[in-house]
Amino acid sequence: MTSSTSTPAAIDARGVMKSFGSVHAVRGIDLTVRPGEIVAFLGPNGAGKTTTIDMILGLTTPDTGSIEVFGHSPRGAVSRGLVSAVLQSGGLLNDLTVRATVELTASLFAVRRPVDEALERAGIRDLANRRVGLCSGGEQQRLRFAMALVSDPALLILDEPTTGMDVEARRAFWSAIRADAARGRTVMFATHYLDEADEYADRIVLMSGGRIVADGSTAEIKNLVSGRVVQATFPDADLSALAILPGVDSVEASGERVTIHTRDSDTLARHLLTATAARDLEITAQNLESVFLTLTADNPASLPNGASR
Repeated sequence: MTSSTSTPAAIDARGVMKSFGSVHAVRGIDLTVRPGEIVAFLGPNGAGKTTTIDMILGLTTPDTGSIEVFGHSPRGAVSRGLVSAVLQSGGLLNDLTVRATVELTASLFAVRRPVDEALERAGIRDLANRRVGLCSGGEQQRLRFAMALVSDPALLILDEPTTGMDVEARRAFWSAIRADAARGRTVMFATHYLDEADEYADRIVLMSGGRIVADGSTAEIKNLVSGRVVQATFPDADLSALAILPGVDSVEASGERVTIHTRDSDTLARHLLTATAARDLEITAQNLESVFLTLTADNPASLPNGASR
């Protein structure tokens, strides 16, 4: 993906590598994000995702390669108010009120949005006079969102932004993010909720072992892994016999419910219905979770709930 010469890319990373002693956290990545995109940045534990985000924010520098944010160095972009981040923890003083916290953040920028507007868009205007220490985890995350919005950044980076939020709050949060993106704001977010990436991202970038292993729309990512998932209910299933059937990649059981990943769902379904006591068959396409597991299978920490760091 390339950007036009008149409009610099929101993020332009070329040949970026970063090591910490003998640990090679990022192993030479190229990444271009266009203005206005909503990008889900996924990866299992140790994938290099957090290190990459830190370099985009100017918190650390690449050993080799380069990163530009809207044509500036990361630190230059941050100092111009072009970039804000919503991180998982830190950055809050429990004795301040919600409003005072956002006002303090706003005072750091020459160009800023009204505090009440940031509170409203983050869905916490009614909490303005509450002390931060009395806010729930989800409310504190929305406060961090308001702090990020007050500088009116062109690029918003979110690290586990909906941690601690209930379902309704998550939905409201993503509605606000969509509205911001429609105005031209670029959003990159890391999340362990794969359904959020599936539903809200225009594009998914998947890292594993310090490299980008997949980059594309949700549909394109899902198409990288062939086959379908067949689920059936039957007691005393012979899992070893199912595993050696033609086209079967894996077999898992949870009680009497069996999940089979296969490259030939039609043949498998006929076998289950005619040669076994299977019932309640369901055949579905690969979902983002199964693709995530397949593409990061070389990493022992590659579990959906570990997709955040």
